[in-house]
Parts: sequence; structure tokens; C-alpha cells
Amino acid sequence: MLPAIALMAVGILAMNYRISRHGRHLAGVDEAGRGPLAGPVVAAAVILDPRCRIPGLADSKSLTARQRADMEALIKDGAAAWALGRAESAEIDELNILRASLLAMSRAVAALPLPPDYVVADGPFCPDVPCPSLAVVRGDQSFLPISAASILAKEARDREMIALDDQYPGYGFAQHKGYPTKAHLKALAQLGICGVHRRSFGPVKACV
Repeated sequence: MLPAIALMAVGILAMNYRISRHGRHLAGVDEAGRGPLAGPVVAAAVILDPRCRIPGLADSKSLTARQRADMEALIKDGAAAWALGRAESAEIDELNILRASLLAMSRAVAALPLPPDYVVADGPFCPDVPCPSLAVVRGDQSFLPISAASILAKEARDREMIALDDQYPGYGFAQHKGYPTKAHLKALAQLGICGVHRRSFGPVKACV
């Protein structure tokens, strides 16, 4: 007998085939930036074109920066539709990071130029979307539309943090992307917080 996670994966693949074969739209959605101390959480939603194979799709965490950049271009060119959504630092502080992440996912799905018939989200919770949805833990490792969304979200957020490095010099955002590295914590202690820090996160709260 297959374990439950394998049965779920088989079910998802079968569902993907049925929806694609009947010309309906299945979207994968994922986010990037739950752990950092600064910057937005960015989500992406992707509807893959079943006629267009994108070789090498994988969880964005297993790819090098160069591989992710190459995959991002292939996904944007080959997908039937894609879109980004976000929640800002202030929204994260107001809602908490989980609810803000789900809000960013909802915004990404709402921004899709093709309305999806089904949404599959990475993680244990589904965002609020106007169609049936399914949450899959580690879906970015097993479900291609979520893998594609993971790559787009990661690349979009990384570019934004690099841009914020120019706006807020000294924090090293271009290097650590807002994550709580030793260099970031040292900069926080020396410079205090800036406009994009998440004030509800412990290391930042200690500096307020």
C-alpha cells in the first residue's frame, strides 16, 4: 500500500491531467520571504501550459541563483499565465506572517490574467481564492506549477531586496535578502531599524 503522501501526489497528478485535458486552468501558488526580518513577503501564481514542457523545474531552494534566473525566463515565456502578489512589512506586523503570506498568495491568484479553475498551494494552508483549492506540504518539491511559482516568487523578492540595499545602505540587504544573518543582526544593532523592517519580529522588536 502506498503511503498517504504518495497517494496524495498520485491524486494531484491525476487531477492535473484531468483539468489540463479538458482545457481548464490549474494554478500553483507559493511564496518567498516568510523568514526574513525585513521586506515584503512575495507570492507567485502560475498556470503551466500543458503543451509546453519546461525542463528542469524543481524547488527553487535546490537551484543556484543562475539556474533560478534561467528558469524564471523559461517559466514566464512558457506558462499559460503567471502573476505576483505581495504583502508589505506593515501588513506582516498587523496580520502576522502566516496570514500575510496567505494574503500575498490570494493577491497573486487574483492577478492571474486567466481565472484558475483550481488552486494548489504550497504548505499546510490554502489562501482565500474564489475556486476549489488544495494545500500540499512540500508541494514545491513534487508539483510542477508550485515549483514554477516558487522560482518566480524567489526571484522577484531577491530583486526587490537588492533594490532596497540602495535605498537603505549599510544593512546588507543585497547579500542576505533580509534574513537574520550575523551581518544583518550586527547592522541592526549599529544602525537601528529602517522603514522596511518587520517590527513584530523578535530581533527587530528588541531594537525598537
